[in-house]
Amino acid sequence: MAKKRVETISLTDAVIAGMQEKKAKNITLLDLRDLKSAVADYFIVCHAPTGRQVQAIADSVDEYTRNLVNEKPWHMEGMEHAEWVLIDYINVVVHIFTEEKRNFFGIEELWGDAKITEIPD
Repeated sequence: MAKKRVETISLTDAVIAGMQEKKAKNITLLDLRDLKSAVADYFIVCHAPTGRQVQAIADSVDEYTRNLVNEKPWHMEGMEHAEWVLIDYINVVVHIFTEEKRNFFGIEELWGDAKITEIPD
């Protein structure tokens, strides 16, 4: 079980590095491990000003996770409209929004009991 946690932490680092590479805004790590109703260990949320940049961030996250920790997403959706891209790695779920959609859906508020860490842009 400890090995799984180490891999999860490495995966979060790779996701964040991929986001930072493409200048994602307001990167936020939500640690859900202590919540009974959690669907994953972590959510990582960010936004970008345009759909094209949302797609670029998603591609960068995918590239970084494959190259740094040899992880492929279990599921990815939202690339076509690029307002909210979700990348699911089972233990880590990545949400990449346009700023408008991020404000509308309020993921951080929905999971307000999580331990929240803001990552520098």
